[in-house]
Amino acid sequence: MKLHRRHFLRIAASAVALPALSRIATAQAYPTKPVRIIVGFGAGGASDIFARLLGQWLSEKLGGSFIIDNRPGAAGNIAAEAVVNAPADG
Repeated sequence: MKLHRRHFLRIAASAVALPALSRIATAQAYPTKPVRIIVGFGAGGASDIFARLLGQWLSEKLGGSFIIDNRPGAAGNIAAEAVVNAPADG
């Protein structure tokens, strides 16, 4: 297959323009609603403390609210079920 000069120039121009277009596009501010962090262990444990510290750090960095939701029991299956049945957020 022979690559014609005009076709090559179109491809080259597209490759040069693509990074410029991605800078123009802007996304919505994240997070737009509270984020739930589900922990599969009881409150007061190491996992809960780590999740709360992580939620606080993310809240400071991203400016949103992070809710820690403890769902202990059934070897983590209750927490996994809560994640599976959570409403889709896009």
